[in-house]
Amino acid sequence: MKLILASGSPRRRELLAREGVDFEVITSGVDELLPNSRAATDLARENAFLKAHEVFTQHPDRVVLGADTVVVVEGNTLGKPRDLTEGVAMLRELSGRWHQVVTAVALLSPNQKLVFHEETQVLFHELSDEDIKSYQEEVHVLDKAGGYAIQEGGEKVIQEVRGCRDNVMGLPVNQVLLRLKEMAL
Repeated sequence: MKLILASGSPRRRELLAREGVDFEVITSGVDELLPNSRAATDLARENAFLKAHEVFTQHPDRVVLGADTVVVVEGNTLGKPRDLTEGVAMLRELSGRWHQVVTAVALLSPNQKLVFHEETQVLFHELSDEDIKSYQEEVHVLDKAGGYAIQEGGEKVIQEVRGCRDNVMGLPVNQVLLRLKEMAL
């Protein structure tokens, strides 16, 4: 059975394709819950479920994957920046600090509903205003939690990663593959 990815994220598509997963993309039109409306892990899990559920209601005989990624620094949850100014503020907040990247995944099938998450620790370099400006000129940051991407110029902002790098890109692939295997997909 072909998996449905309920996400328009090119990074999630790339990660699944890299692993040879047979899938198609049907994006969800659901509005994400906003950061700081609840605990970061709960927020990501709920958004992942909402995205998957909306597509699953249209395709109840299929397996649907929804995902959501948030960045947490000192208890403050960062989603995607609304504009470049907010993106600058996010990068300043992350500069020289450890933060967590939380990606939640919802897998819905006719006979199973799984929601799980993965956390990865990330340390940023100290960033000057010039570093931030240069990074934003190179990387489109508006569709990325925390206003950065590990796969695009990540070495300019990231000093160290502890845990799953794919999770920082937006999908804990090893966990997803394990769960799909358990679902016999």
